[in-house]
Amino acid sequence: MPRAETPVRLFVDAALECGAEFAVTDAQAHYLTRVMRRGVGDGVRTFNGRDGEWLATIVRADRRTCALGVTTQLCRQRSESGPILAFAPIRKERLHFVIEKATELGVATLQPVLTQHAVAPRIVLDRVRAQAIEAAEQCGRLTIPRIAEPLQLEALIATWLQDRPLFFLDERGVGRTIADAARERRAAIVRSAGDIGILVGPEGGFTEAEATMIAIAPFVTAISLGPLILRAETAAIAALASWRAFTEDWRPAISE
Repeated sequence: MPRAETPVRLFVDAALECGAEFAVTDAQAHYLTRVMRRGVGDGVRTFNGRDGEWLATIVRADRRTCALGVTTQLCRQRSESGPILAFAPIRKERLHFVIEKATELGVATLQPVLTQHAVAPRIVLDRVRAQAIEAAEQCGRLTIPRIAEPLQLEALIATWLQDRPLFFLDERGVGRTIADAARERRAAIVRSAGDIGILVGPEGGFTEAEATMIAIAPFVTAISLGPLILRAETAAIAALASWRAFTEDWRPAISE
């Protein structure tokens, strides 16, 4: 007997179209049938980053497997352009917070950056992707952020597109406010269709040499979040939230 609860929302790899049937992963089957106690006939909201969002129903379920049948498109795929968050890896529980909130705030790419003061030089990309998927399922976005391979800071700067603005959180306090920096670079931001980057340093901060290397790059604008010393994860989320709030009314121009 179908349940009346709000359907669970899942990111899937399968193509989504009316009449399609596919098996979910073992982990998703366990989540649906054991954790959420869903069974045959229950609804599941599905998305894959390409085909919009579709309502599906559970057509088969047993102790180990679960299959869905796609029935109705709930919304079409839409553009979800967002910034690149370039960040130095931090401790596991704080990194999880950054991944979750950055996904909710609409980042397009999560780019780990290796610096001299990074306290967690190793990052497990599969875990980061799983955390991003879970956050996307919860917040309602239709895409998953791209999880990029870690880059040394020098490589990031050397390979950055010259016409893509990069906003650098300068903990030395010499940067502009996000509002002033965005106004100054508005033409470049619109021209790049919102494809910009925000660079956040490690818990120990950038070295003086690193900060100088970043600041002299022609595509970089230094920004400041005020006089207080913020944790790396706080700075990342504060910058993303401020950016999203300030540029929200630019979206029609960016998407043209």
